[in-house]
Amino acid sequence: MEPLLHQNPRRPTLAILTHSDDTRIFRGNKENYIDLIAAGEAKGVHVYVMTTANFKLTANQAMGYSYNFKTKSWKKELLPLPHVIYNRIPFRKFEQLPEVQTILQSCLRHRSIHFFNPSFFNKWTLFEWLNKSRETGPYIPTTQKLTTSDDLEKLLLKHSSLYLKPVRGKAGKGIMKVSRIIEKTTRAQKYQLSVQDKTRSHISRYTNVSQLWAQINQMMVTQDYIMQQAISLSLYKQRPFDLRVLVQKNSKGAWTVAGIGARLAGKQSITTHVPRGGSIDDPAKLLSAGFGTAESKRILQRARSASLLIAKQIGKASGSTLGEMSLDLGVDTTGQIWFFEANSKPMKFDEPHIRKQSLDNLINYCVHLSKKTKKKTVTTMSKKAR
Repeated sequence: MEPLLHQNPRRPTLAILTHSDDTRIFRGNKENYIDLIAAGEAKGVHVYVMTTANFKLTANQAMGYSYNFKTKSWKKELLPLPHVIYNRIPFRKFEQLPEVQTILQSCLRHRSIHFFNPSFFNKWTLFEWLNKSRETGPYIPTTQKLTTSDDLEKLLLKHSSLYLKPVRGKAGKGIMKVSRIIEKTTRAQKYQLSVQDKTRSHISRYTNVSQLWAQINQMMVTQDYIMQQAISLSLYKQRPFDLRVLVQKNSKGAWTVAGIGARLAGKQSITTHVPRGGSIDDPAKLLSAGFGTAESKRILQRARSASLLIAKQIGKASGSTLGEMSLDLGVDTTGQIWFFEANSKPMKFDEPHIRKQSLDNLINYCVHLSKKTKKKTVTTMSKKAR
């Protein structure tokens, strides 16, 4: 009788790990999971969803959810133990629960199951990693931890505008912008604070850093923040935009650019994030408006090269098995590329060609991992990296 472990050894099996839920079947983007299951079926890969509830890797089978495309329904059942587990736990608050950390550690320690993208990134740690490399350092804006009003005042003397970002933020939530300005009527120096709230920003002004800091400090109560040099981004119709790059490993386990999109800031927003009022657009169109067609192509090629260097450095410095990440890159008014953020749990790209490529890459990378003997890896995740 054939053992239940990986029932068909020739058919790679991928489990998508997400968080359990009391009211819904499980957390996360179910359409995303269904797309990945369909992409797997097309390539002979068995894909199912696994949750943090009833999680066990000690037996020959695992409890999971399969999807029936005819009935458009999920079925909870015992399924073959996966060759690969893909971490899609959607929020940090879930990932940091002690019982979930225990599950993640068991995935990392398992002798034969490959586990990729084990945790969310920490913004401060990312900049530390990237500043260590001569190749990636030039893409990094001046970035420091924000702990005191003196820190803020000193950096504002060097850079007239700064972005303040929560180190564990997501999709632009909690971002603030501080600017040192001269009032037109009185010629007095003041400080302007723009706070992002949903699709618009709220602006207030202060006569000194002490007043400014008192307001900022109230908003940082539960979060650690970094402060970052504000880059003068290229504009399209007077609105700033940046590039969203999806970088993934391919069938050979090598980093590749799945695609580049663009996000145009909302009219009253200080960020380009779509949940904060930004909109999806064509990067070539936006860049061509400011730089011309030929230079636009060169900038996009430089963005691809920079993205690969950055992904490789993050992968190397983290010591984790990473299969994908999205990068936020800025292009300033001179055409220079800047790195702003990386996300180890990329949101779904709506551009059809990027979406298709992303699904193909994930399945191909799963097949690649399933053929490899798992090496002994680090079994604990640094708190700094989460």
